[in-house]
Amino acid sequence: MTMLQYPTVLSIAGSDSGGGAGIQADLKTFSALGCFGTSAITAITAQNTCGVSAVHAVPAAIVQAQIAAVLDDMQPTAIKIGMVPGAGLVETIASQLQQYNLPLIIDPVLVASSGHHLTNDNTVSILKNRLFPLAELITPNLDEAELITGTSILSLEAMKKGARLLLETGCRAVLLKGGHLKSHRLYDVYLHQNGHEEVFESEAILSGNTHGTGCTLSSAIAAYIALGNELPLAVRKAREYVYQAIDQGKDVKTGQGNGPLNHFFAPLPMHKR
Repeated sequence: MTMLQYPTVLSIAGSDSGGGAGIQADLKTFSALGCFGTSAITAITAQNTCGVSAVHAVPAAIVQAQIAAVLDDMQPTAIKIGMVPGAGLVETIASQLQQYNLPLIIDPVLVASSGHHLTNDNTVSILKNRLFPLAELITPNLDEAELITGTSILSLEAMKKGARLLLETGCRAVLLKGGHLKSHRLYDVYLHQNGHEEVFESEAILSGNTHGTGCTLSSAIAAYIALGNELPLAVRKAREYVYQAIDQGKDVKTGQGNGPLNHFFAPLPMHKR
């Protein structure tokens, strides 16, 4: 008898002790969308809704062992990569993943929501040269895009130019998130190597609970790909999921600072196929 399988996703990212971002947000997102989530933890952070107080990088050999343990047994159909602290670890992960033909969704977590820088210039360079060329999609926010491209991005037109610069790193597609743009409207710019460009526009939601938004978006895209959606549709569905998760969590108080989203506003049963 042929057994069914759950659509499985691997998250390679840091742990957030506050539960709002990182691995914790990723696993919640996978579960909410009906996927089975697995993980390889790259860093242990001490953080809460008010900010990051400490970061401990997990040794590269342990990260490599976690990835191998999942890939050799669980057969994920998509991978999300978040915070990778250190150029050596980026190199290790890139060398390992280039052996597999799996869609990589990379959220280059370089700056925390609080403004805390989580990496250094050398790591950014290795990310661009080694990991981005393996990516199906990268999803930087404006602060991260400015770090990566070395340019200032202050308008929608500058976002489009920034997306083109990011595409030159060799990734197949870019979703440049404009949530930090000073505007009453929210803009995200999607650009693919095949020339497909799309500008997503939405109303800003007044909420003090947006911690982990970027992690949730990238993991939702990975989940929708694991569920069989093509990349452009996965991006659209993931944006809608995040929008609803912010909206449904805006009236809840968790901690003293920037609280989490409501990942489980409408959870789906685990898919079987």
